[in-house]
Amino acid sequence: VQLVESGGGSVQAGGSLRLSCAASGSIFSIYAMAWFRQAPGQQRELVASITSGATKAYADFAQGRFSISRDNDKEMVWLQMNRLRPEDTAVYYCNADQYTDGLGSDDSSWGQGTQVTVSS
Repeated sequence: VQLVESGGGSVQAGGSLRLSCAASGSIFSIYAMAWFRQAPGQQRELVASITSGATKAYADFAQGRFSISRDNDKEMVWLQMNRLRPEDTAVYYCNADQYTDGLGSDDSSWGQGTQVTVSS
């Protein structure tokens, strides 16, 4: 599956952004999806995931501020980010795998990333 992210940008602390990920090339509905992020000098980390059955999971830092959703008919995944903080600054990546356990692996599918910058 091919993934294309959009929606990144620059916002002030406390603001909101909505990231979008458009999928193509495979049966989207069977895929588990996730958002990862990578800040400069840091390892890539999981932000949120959503299974093919729409079960959601969040990193502790995302809980209560971020929301992941998907629309299988539109083959889209979104990440709504509210109350953004400077430490949320990173490149955000959309990720897909047929198995939830495969999310984040090198064998899974990755988008090109979209930059999110939060200023204080």
